[in-house]
Amino acid sequence: WSARLWCTCLWGMTMTFDTAFDRLLGNEGRYCNVPGDPGGETNWGISKRSYPNFDIARLTKEQAKTVFRRDFWDPLGDADPAIKFQVFDFAVNSGIQTAIRKLQAAIEVADDGHWGPISAAKLATCDRNDVLMRYMAQRLRFWASLSTFPQFGKGWINRAAKQLEFASEDN
Repeated sequence: WSARLWCTCLWGMTMTFDTAFDRLLGNEGRYCNVPGDPGGETNWGISKRSYPNFDIARLTKEQAKTVFRRDFWDPLGDADPAIKFQVFDFAVNSGIQTAIRKLQAAIEVADDGHWGPISAAKLATCDRNDVLMRYMAQRLRFWASLSTFPQFGKGWINRAAKQLEFASEDN
C-alpha cells in the first residue's frame, strides 16, 4: 500500500524551476576546488571556468539560483518539464551548449547547441519517454568519451542513476 501511495504522490507532481533546483542541489554541493576537475573552482554547481568574473567562494545559493534560471532553465522555453529538468541537470554538469547538443542529437535534429524553433518543434512531436531514454544514452556516451572519466565517472554514473529515477517519476 505505501508503495502505491508513494507512486501516486510522485506521479501527480508538477515540475517547476523550484523543484528542479531543489533536485539539482542533491547533485551539486557547496564550494569545492577538486584537482583535475575541468570546471575548476565550483560553488552550488557554478564554475569559475564558466563564470570567470564571479567570486565563486562567496556565491550564495540565491545567486546560483538566479544564474541557473536565466542560463540553464529558461533557454528551453516551454519544453516538456520532464525533459527540461534533464537538460537543466546536464547543463549544470557539462555546459548548456553540450546539454542542448545532446538533446538535439536525441531528437535527431542538427546538433548546433542553439535551441530554436526547429528543435522546439521537433521535440514537441516526440514521445517523452523515448526522448528521456535517448537523452540519457547521449549523456552516458558523452561522459564515457571524456579523459576525466576514470576520475569522475563513478560520480557521473551515480548521477545518471538518480536522473533515471527522476525521469521515471516525471514520466
